[in-house]
Amino acid sequence: MMTKKNQPSVPAPVSSYDAGCRACPRLAAFLDDVRQEHAGYFCLPVPPFGVAKPKLLIVGLAPGLHGANRTGRPFTGDYAGVLLYETLHRFGFATAPVSVAADDGLRLTDCRITNAVKCLPPQNKPLPVEIRTCNRFLRDEVARLPASTAILALGTIAHGAVLAAHGLKAGYCKFAHGASHALPSGQTLFDSYHCSRYNTNTRRLTEEMFHAVFANIREHLT
Repeated sequence: MMTKKNQPSVPAPVSSYDAGCRACPRLAAFLDDVRQEHAGYFCLPVPPFGVAKPKLLIVGLAPGLHGANRTGRPFTGDYAGVLLYETLHRFGFATAPVSVAADDGLRLTDCRITNAVKCLPPQNKPLPVEIRTCNRFLRDEVARLPASTAILALGTIAHGAVLAAHGLKAGYCKFAHGASHALPSGQTLFDSYHCSRYNTNTRRLTEEMFHAVFANIREHLT
């Protein structure tokens, strides 16, 4: 019998994801264009990945062109996922340190990964209206989670999306790498710079800095 500790990754509740969503005209048209150029890519809204009732919910920005938009799994197959999955494995949230494909067998433990915007945006820059439109999916996700849940926002856009999902104004708490914020729901929001190639190459985010955030989360969840 599968123990809770080894609970396999399962899809998030269906109302937290709509594979046929075309609510953002610009994003829907862009996905159509990318699908024409890369016929083998996923090229749909990317679903959350992980367990249904996580202790840790990680919120990224949006799928990358040759990463999640290609593979259909958040942070899988692109540079941003290298540090994330290595860190998840190090801290006991993933069964392997490398994520290369949606069918590679990697599972998350007590963790789920989602994005503030589920569709690939041009130049990886969603518009404010697109972030707001997509927020209903994140709102449904966080509403289903218990008060003990830790939420990790990767970057300022994810931070703002989490606040919006809780019905909070942007000024409720400011983004700061390494900070944690108590939310009215009882959940705790943790902040980290996004593990993008730019941030790691410029040393704005180092491996040690990222690991420190996860150490704080583990301590919080103990």
